[in-house]
Amino acid sequence: MIELIPAIDIIDGKCVRLTKGDYDQKTVYNENPVEVAKEFERIGFKRLHVVDLDGAKAKHIVNEDVLRAIVAETNLVVDFGGGIKSEADLAKAFAAGAEMVTLGSIAVTDRDFTCRTIERFGADKIVLGADVRNGKVSINGWKEDSAEDLMPFISYYMEKGVRNVLCTDITKDGTLAGPAITLYKEIMSRFPSLHLIASGGVSSNADIEALDEAGIPAVVFGKAFYEGRIILERLKV
Repeated sequence: MIELIPAIDIIDGKCVRLTKGDYDQKTVYNENPVEVAKEFERIGFKRLHVVDLDGAKAKHIVNEDVLRAIVAETNLVVDFGGGIKSEADLAKAFAAGAEMVTLGSIAVTDRDFTCRTIERFGADKIVLGADVRNGKVSINGWKEDSAEDLMPFISYYMEKGVRNVLCTDITKDGTLAGPAITLYKEIMSRFPSLHLIASGGVSSNADIEALDEAGIPAVVFGKAFYEGRIILERLKV
């Protein structure tokens, strides 16, 4: 059964969603992310994906206080990403209660740092953020496309022990246009032991069910939930 992971994206301390990673296409869904997290827990979800969009843009963690509050007021297992670029950022994230951290841009720009982090904290504490646009891994809040091809990028870090990979098809994210199932199936065919977390484009229960049928281990969703497109009674939480 596919693992269901709701997402909270944070700008200015608020729960928001962007469209295709565009900060100018922002919708605020709730002024209080902690209340959103508590509602997710009430529904029955066990895990939460939290993204510090301010941090991703600023290139350092900004919203650790929100993370700390979510962890203090729920029992959700939280993975946290956005702006983690240094030892200080790692310390902030884990001190605030993150169970796992998502490393995206830094995994592209500084492999030595990323590998040291994997060795220090263990691969089970690391989620590789493989955010892709036109086959290339994007960095710095999706504002830049790197020269890194997706498949070799995943392969490199799998060789370092990483098994959790969050892959967002940026062209799908926030569009409610359906997930990139063909891409995710290709990834799983190459790396069958991967715990792949699909992200981007989920619009309905049918999309989640299609990912499950395709053998994708996990899915992150946000906008479809916030806009009432997901029928909770049909979810196998």
